[in-house]
Amino acid sequence: MRSVWRMGVVGIKPLAGLGLAALLAACVTDRPASATRAPATEPVFAASGDEAPIAPGQPPVKVATENLASLDLPPNPDFDAWLRELRAEARKKGIGEATLDAALNGIRPIPRVIELDRNQPEFKLTYRQYMERVVPQTRIEKGRRMLAENRALLAPIAAKYGVPEQYLVAFWGVETDFGRVAGGFQVIPALATLAHDGRRSAFFRRELLYALQIVDEGHVTPERMVGSWAGAMGQCQFMPSSFVNYAVDGDGDGRKDLWGDKADVFASAANYLARSGWKAGEGWGRAVSVPKKFDRRLAGPERRTFRTWAALGVTGANGKPLPKTDQTAALVFPDPDTNAAAFLVTDNYFTILKWNRSTYYALAVGQLADALTKR
Repeated sequence: MRSVWRMGVVGIKPLAGLGLAALLAACVTDRPASATRAPATEPVFAASGDEAPIAPGQPPVKVATENLASLDLPPNPDFDAWLRELRAEARKKGIGEATLDAALNGIRPIPRVIELDRNQPEFKLTYRQYMERVVPQTRIEKGRRMLAENRALLAPIAAKYGVPEQYLVAFWGVETDFGRVAGGFQVIPALATLAHDGRRSAFFRRELLYALQIVDEGHVTPERMVGSWAGAMGQCQFMPSSFVNYAVDGDGDGRKDLWGDKADVFASAANYLARSGWKAGEGWGRAVSVPKKFDRRLAGPERRTFRTWAALGVTGANGKPLPKTDQTAALVFPDPDTNAAAFLVTDNYFTILKWNRSTYYALAVGQLADALTKR
């Protein structure tokens, strides 16, 4: 959230929590992953997430990935003075001089980052429109291939953390189209731009210092630390703070590489979810049907037993009775003005929300995970 500029993949997303926390990056060809906001009309139980899943079919982003230190950019006295003060703070935190030189020498504010931060579009998608873009059949089919191809890698990670393989692949698919589109901005210059800008300077300054720590520990070079304009990094779109708190060296090579090492990507996602409260052996929820005159005030985060929901007239989406158990679930209507789509969701759904605090996002991940194991 992951945090992703989730002011919300993984701490996604101010998530990053995981974001992470932003939403539908594919709508503009030069907008990197996780850079726009959730649908303006979307209901959420918490603040809406700031990080975006990527719709399929978008070509990889080709923005700002060049070594900015080599560009002939004009001097910026105000930024240079700010950068000297930042370097002094980083030194006090133990960041080595070689790291500071490699990461900060010659960088300049990136105008495109400020433009994106100032002009984040509000997508007013219905739940069905969102699902058509984020979980189309093409993504389901690709996800099934990715699940099969990576089974040997995923199985021990799933067993260790208690997070089923299909969920790890679903997050991977929704965040970056299975690693294909992970953002096109060098993270350190982008974070420096936002930290200097002043709108949310404290947050982004903290993320920038975490990013420098990650480089200093040898996990990635500044050039390879690529992500969204807001700093969400790698194939699972972690903000630097989430990386520091949750990233895992999945293959034991001494580095946590969320850009090119799938063992690290899967293990880090699983670690985030496990530490965020994932319950092994429990699903995320199910689609249901409610009576025509159902009291919508019963929807929300309050959990009730399946027995209680059944007594209130709720059935499975196919009309079959709900299981008569004492397992608890909350009721979600993703669209605010219609009962056409309804879901009973368990605690694991709320764990998904910690990755990205978007109702649409959490439902998309859960349903994609289900689809990957159904034929």
